[in-house]
Amino acid sequence: MIARERRGDYLGATVQVIPHVTNVIKEKILRAAKDPQADVVVVEVGGTVGDIESLPFLEAIRQLKNDLGRQNVFYVHCSLVPVVRGQEMKTKPTQHSVQALRAIGIQPDAIICRSELPIDNDLKEKIALFTDVPRDAVVSVPDVQSIYEVPLMIEASGLGKVMAKHFELDASAHVPELQPWIQLVDRVKHPRASVPIAIVGKYIQLPDAYLSVIESLRHAGIHHGLAIDIHWVSSEKLDAGDLSPLMGVAGIVVPGGFGYRGIEGKVIASRYARHNRIPYLGLCLGMQCAVIDFAREKLDAPDANSTEFAAFTSTPVIDLMPEQRNVDQMGGSMRLGLYPCKLTPGSLAHKAYGEEVVYERHRHRFEFNNEYREVMNEAGMNFSGLSPNGRLVEIIELADHPWFVASQFHPEFRSRPNRAHPLFRDFVRAAFLQSGIDQMELRPAELLEEPETN
Repeated sequence: MIARERRGDYLGATVQVIPHVTNVIKEKILRAAKDPQADVVVVEVGGTVGDIESLPFLEAIRQLKNDLGRQNVFYVHCSLVPVVRGQEMKTKPTQHSVQALRAIGIQPDAIICRSELPIDNDLKEKIALFTDVPRDAVVSVPDVQSIYEVPLMIEASGLGKVMAKHFELDASAHVPELQPWIQLVDRVKHPRASVPIAIVGKYIQLPDAYLSVIESLRHAGIHHGLAIDIHWVSSEKLDAGDLSPLMGVAGIVVPGGFGYRGIEGKVIASRYARHNRIPYLGLCLGMQCAVIDFAREKLDAPDANSTEFAAFTSTPVIDLMPEQRNVDQMGGSMRLGLYPCKLTPGSLAHKAYGEEVVYERHRHRFEFNNEYREVMNEAGMNFSGLSPNGRLVEIIELADHPWFVASQFHPEFRSRPNRAHPLFRDFVRAAFLQSGIDQMELRPAELLEEPETN
């Protein structure tokens, strides 16, 4: 919108939230709807009804009902039903949030009631009465052992039939194939073993900062019928010399991050994995820290570093690309979005993916410094994933290690419960095989696999 205004697309008109911001939001939604593979577009508006930040988005989806026709838009409102004193359930928050929605012109077609306990029929009747939502469209979603049980719970409630009726679809002609998902939930609830995995980060006080990494590990565990026992390890404590949190883990994951704080601890985690032959998966900054660790020891360069953290290091193994140096706005120098990566045949990465070219999502500024590629390769670092033109290093591996792989991209962004990401999948398998846990034959989840779609 800002770019359009600067180009003069609005012909000098005053740019306002309505209609300009809302139009851009609607354009994005409608663009997704035009994808040939899309039958339904699901749009989540996060936050809480009444928050000022979400108002333009709520206004945009309100307008969509007029733009597309009422029969083509279905509003689902998710609301908390708190439990007071361990047993009394209160519907007032739901009533008030629906009132707030209706005040801005949105009438929910269904309400998902989140609560610690199941909601009985009397409460559903009460919510339906005060919110003007049909009784069969008020759905109870109590706490469950695994979040992956929720789709089965919602389907069992009959919401799918309610939506099919709204969209004028023949529900009897489209019976959902739930068996793969039922099998997935069974694997989650009945793992055959547990694998201890360390996540070494600097934001561990807020684990949700690594939610995509956590879920990707769990997806890999589901694939193998294993539970993932996550050990949170503060990279700052490792930097202080306490390595005890890494003892006894079967695998080490070093995820991404920004800023110098805790970097040396991540470098130490890489060295610990190398020396003790523990499977290692580095993600973005985790790859850069592995490169720094390797260079310091194998190149006999104790001050090897990234120029992000040490601008005047004599061994800048991680650096900005030449074309990035004169970009004064940080966002303008970031590599964002989906990029291709060409894999080396026979490498661990190639065995994991089973393809020669893959596409992965990036979010970073600094890159591997190609001036050190040859000498690092001679020292035992394999560059198993490169950009198609060979200019950018995307994946590194160690030749003399059971499983040591690190990527400049973020594979966790493309993992799914029924389609574990190949790198996470093979990392968890390697960790299990190296763990010393009573070995059993791993049972891959072929029935869970589905073709990847956009």
